[in-house]
Amino acid sequence: MQYTTLGRTGVVVSRLVLGTMTFGVGAPSTRGFTYTIDQEQANQIVSQALDAGINFFDTADAYAQGRSEELLGHALGTRRSEVILATKVGARVSSQLHDTGLSARHIIAAVEASLKRLKTDSIDLLQLHRPDALTPFEETAQAFDDLIRRGLVRYIGYSNLSAWQAAKALAIQQAQHFAHFVSAQMHYSLLGRDIEYEIIPFLQDAGLGLLVWSPLAGGFLTGKYTRENPTGSNGRLASFDVLNIDREQGYQVNDLLRKIAGAHGEATPAQVALAWLLSKPYVTSVIVGVSKPQQFADNVAAATLVLAEEELEALDALTTPKPLYPYSMLTRSTDPQIQQALQRPSAATP
Repeated sequence: MQYTTLGRTGVVVSRLVLGTMTFGVGAPSTRGFTYTIDQEQANQIVSQALDAGINFFDTADAYAQGRSEELLGHALGTRRSEVILATKVGARVSSQLHDTGLSARHIIAAVEASLKRLKTDSIDLLQLHRPDALTPFEETAQAFDDLIRRGLVRYIGYSNLSAWQAAKALAIQQAQHFAHFVSAQMHYSLLGRDIEYEIIPFLQDAGLGLLVWSPLAGGFLTGKYTRENPTGSNGRLASFDVLNIDREQGYQVNDLLRKIAGAHGEATPAQVALAWLLSKPYVTSVIVGVSKPQQFADNVAAATLVLAEEELEALDALTTPKPLYPYSMLTRSTDPQIQQALQRPSAATP
């Protein structure tokens, strides 16, 4: 297993994170997403992850209406102290009117409930799950800071914010001397490279870690979705497709993934897609989830797969985002003669 530090903290985390969004069989489906993992399977998967060297686990209070946290907490049991435990707050967790958002009222109540479900005294990384247009961020930041001061939370991060929202939030935290974000959890994959325009440069400048969710584009990059079998034999994307990927580009990418996998013996397209992400120096950790225990070994093998430079370049070239103003102007924002004199490369997107 590969390890790195979480942002500018001294916390050492595995570069693969076990995501538990699938934990919670029996809970009502959410927007077409079906929970497939029960307690016995959760115990097996968590044990496999720990044995493989994974020390980073991610969940959310909204997954399976809290059932995901319950299953994870039980599965970790006495090994809780060995791991970095991350959860999220802000998405709707019940039908009660106020059971959502980033108000101080909801955050504090939600975290206290998460602690009980996770069977722990503290959360290592509490993440803002999504923006809340109704609550001033000053209130949210104060609530996060209070939780850290109480010892209920160690670090805070966010998910799904734009660069300007995250920059404004970080500025408020710094100005008020509140605890500040150390990481961002964002979607990033070969079929979703939008964050390269502005978010990744912001994270690098601010020193925040990047945790990647849906690295296989909702399962599309496993290779089972083809032109001949567009539903992947009734795979998850048939009922739960929130990423709106370019299917035609996806088929081309899957063709290349299969070709590269074939050059690495028993490697799979999914492993190649994950290895591409792990090759990026600005990626801290990649969140992998499984819908059945048998999938775990395939995903974790990506941590040891090293792609050749020409393979990485081929994947980059096939999936490079289209030029978009004003980012397309970055290559002209510095003077070539000055750069040559200073022996520095010209500015460019990652």
